[in-house]
Amino acid sequence: MLIKKEKMTNGYLIAERTPALTEEIKALEGIPTSILSDSLGRYLVAKQILPINKKPLQICANAFTVGVRSGDNLMIHKALQMIMPGDALVISGDGEIDRALFGEILMTIAKKRGAVAAVVDGAVRDVDAFDRESFPCWARGVSLRGPFKDGPGTINQPVYIGGMLVNPGDIIVGDIDGVIAIPRQLAKEAILLGKEKQQQEESTIATILNGSYDDSWVDKVLKQKNAL
Repeated sequence: MLIKKEKMTNGYLIAERTPALTEEIKALEGIPTSILSDSLGRYLVAKQILPINKKPLQICANAFTVGVRSGDNLMIHKALQMIMPGDALVISGDGEIDRALFGEILMTIAKKRGAVAAVVDGAVRDVDAFDRESFPCWARGVSLRGPFKDGPGTINQPVYIGGMLVNPGDIIVGDIDGVIAIPRQLAKEAILLGKEKQQQEESTIATILNGSYDDSWVDKVLKQKNAL
């Protein structure tokens, strides 16, 4: 039985899932995290949460959030009973890397049930399995030591990942540069601004390659600051 959102019992809270923004997720696919971050004010970034895969794959997915105490993955096991295809498992583990929260067994369950990625503010292990199975993962670190399974924790509640707030149903975008979470209410703005910014950067690179790039703005800024 699901616990209501407003009720927490002994430190456990399991809330109903938030519907995925499927159309918005599809529209954001292929836009790099750096461009999306720049387009939305450069504050949407999970600091120090980096790709585990040797060949990172870009993902754009629904955030299924889990909060656990450091070194304990009981509620991650519960979350894996609830995830749906297209979800990205977003795990807040207090930023501690002393014990791994997620490894090959949980990754195999997640992939079998349709999850597309895991983002862990904590440690993972069995890192070769993520590449072998082409399952994207971002984490704060790696630890071979296993976790406790005592709880408590939360599912489908707001969590912080690398200092970035992630609400259930936000859009997670991850690539070789890192991970960002786009709030649901900013999804349409992110699509518009992200695509505009991507086109601008592609045009700028084209001018650099054809020799027409104009960098006169640099001296203009320096003159305004009385640096020239």
